[in-house]
Amino acid sequence: MSLTEVHFSSIGGELSKADIQAMPEEDYMNVAQLAFFRRHLMAERAELEAHLQEVKATIASHERDADEADQASFEEELRLSLRQADRESRLIQNIDAALKRIESGDYGYCEETGEPIGIPRLLYRPTARLCIEAKEREERKEHHFRKARGE
Repeated sequence: MSLTEVHFSSIGGELSKADIQAMPEEDYMNVAQLAFFRRHLMAERAELEAHLQEVKATIASHERDADEADQASFEEELRLSLRQADRESRLIQNIDAALKRIESGDYGYCEETGEPIGIPRLLYRPTARLCIEAKEREERKEHHFRKARGE
């Protein structure tokens, strides 16, 4: 058992962001780190699902309002809520993909280069699939194609 695994098991598996960042580079994506990110992703997923259920309940419980101004106000709020729900649904898909990468052993490694994504980036965006360099290349390509299309 490695020092990290001993530390992980001795505190019940609940590591903080600081604990994760303090680990040496050679411990990258060890059992403790994977468990930390799995818990973090599952918690975020649960929050998103709860919010989506609230949006669905709001839509289902709304009765048409006789007052046109109130109805218009509700429809605008609904439009914004649906846009947010769409973003959250896509984020849930990204979280599910990240959880699958944890299970397969690919989590934390760039899909393009195979290099480590890095703990700081994963703490900021736990669903990241690309290292910073690959992400920047992707964004430059997207910007170039948008510019070429006149967007």
